[in-house]
Amino acid sequence: MRRGKPPKIRSHPRLRKREGPTLAWEGSGEAGRLSEVSPSSRQTTNMIDYIKGAVTELTPTEVILENNGIGYSILISLQTFQALENKKEATIYIHHYMREREDIELYYGFATKDERELFKLLISVSGVGVSSARMMLSSLSAEEIRQAILSEDLARLKSVKGIGLKTAQRMVLELKDKIVKGEGADSSALFAGGRSEIVEEATRALVMLGFSKPNVNKAIHAILKANPNAKVEQIIKSALQMM
Repeated sequence: MRRGKPPKIRSHPRLRKREGPTLAWEGSGEAGRLSEVSPSSRQTTNMIDYIKGAVTELTPTEVILENNGIGYSILISLQTFQALENKKEATIYIHHYMREREDIELYYGFATKDERELFKLLISVSGVGVSSARMMLSSLSAEEIRQAILSEDLARLKSVKGIGLKTAQRMVLELKDKIVKGEGADSSALFAGGRSEIVEEATRALVMLGFSKPNVNKAIHAILKANPNAKVEQIIKSALQMM
């Protein structure tokens, strides 16, 4: 008896292998639970603002920060490296970078909030990625970058490896007005007189209420100019009346 060829076996659509859900641990200790993270929430803003711990390893491009027995590998700029030299403990402000398509998850760290804010402003420009932004912060100081953009010094911007003429022009076009308005800078660094904690608390509260950071900075500056000793609640109430 002649036997025919065995039929091809095709997997049923419902039985095909699918990518499993991304899970996250909510809560703490035994009281916590695993829950599924939706695709949209995987690309949201940072959940970690800073990490404080012991500096176990330090190179010009990376720091290993140990906190509660966990060593965090954090990519840094030369600015941050210089700030961390000879320090046994440090606080590093984090930018959590994720690129799902390539399954990449990295921590970029900064010694100051001001440097982190400028980093975030730089990567908002089309054509400027995290590597280029870190290279800029390693080649020029934060103030030098701001001044180069404000003065439209394309030659200074182009002096950074990986930054061409078109990218430098885009940076000037897209960031000049934002820098003038105070974006890309730590709010507390804009005010003198040892009021940084109060300014930061008031700024955070007003931004959470839905006001833009440039408008908040402008309002707080005017309030403190009129009343340098204003308390947090006074600053917030006055700002709400102004905006």
